[in-house]
Amino acid sequence: MVRPDLNLLVTLDVLLEEGSVTRAGERLALSPSAMSRALARLRRATGDPLLVRAGRGLVPTPRAVELRERVRRLVLEAEEVLRPAETLDLATLERTFALRSSDGFVERFGPELVAKVGRQAPGVRLRFVQKTRKDIGPLRDGGVDLETGVIEHALPPDVLSTLLFTDRFIGVVRSEHPLSTGKVTTARYAASRHVHVSRRGVTEGLVDEALRPTGRHREVVTVVDGFGAALALAKASDLVATVPERHTVNLRRGMHSFELPFPAPEVTVSLLWHVRLDADPAHRWLRECVAGVCRQETGPEAGRAVSSDPSPEEPGRRR
Repeated sequence: MVRPDLNLLVTLDVLLEEGSVTRAGERLALSPSAMSRALARLRRATGDPLLVRAGRGLVPTPRAVELRERVRRLVLEAEEVLRPAETLDLATLERTFALRSSDGFVERFGPELVAKVGRQAPGVRLRFVQKTRKDIGPLRDGGVDLETGVIEHALPPDVLSTLLFTDRFIGVVRSEHPLSTGKVTTARYAASRHVHVSRRGVTEGLVDEALRPTGRHREVVTVVDGFGAALALAKASDLVATVPERHTVNLRRGMHSFELPFPAPEVTVSLLWHVRLDADPAHRWLRECVAGVCRQETGPEAGRAVSSDPSPEEPGRRR
């Protein structure tokens, strides 16, 4: 089937409004002969004369009268589609955004993000989705609008990103743990029993790679799939949890945090989105909100590891 030339809709709209091939040609910057050819094409496409001579002028046929309002609406809608988006009005914006993130992100950044979005756009709803595995499927199929994560490999061309912050690993134990007192040496750290975080179920990761040059290795006795679970186990036992510092500020409150006695591995957390949403004004605004909150909340003093137990009422010192 031959696809119709949709440009003819604009020509038909002007012809039906003017009722004159000459005047329609002037509006469309077409010569009389070009307009006559366009009218002939319209007649073949619709199977109707559309405009017929009556004396010295042209009058519409019943079919043309029937089409006039429908064609006008179609042309106006097409112009609306092709017009640049209007200025974003946050006060009247009503939309739900889904943000997928790893364990600890919502606890750390969610309250300020929700408050900021609520102040600027009260009609916007945020839906936080827990990341259970690394894949870009939800971004591609529209299941989520934004995602936070560590980029380990080059992203495909249809996924864009911006850096949010750099996080480093620290050790965390319960207040009564032997490592909560005295200097934490590599030997003491490695000799302890550890809980390791891995969504894939592996028993080694960045921390073990950083520890390897010291000639020691840690004893991982359990593996969990999230930082929250690791910290819950550490809080209720003598296990050591080694987790990202900034991500887990709220999750490890009431526990003892310490800097690793060897060069701590770092990870860079980024914000990801699909290219189809890049130019969307509302999506761009939300990206700026997320980036602003993360960068503000992870300034030079944000979440520094402490050498004593931060109380539940008193956040850790900022850096």
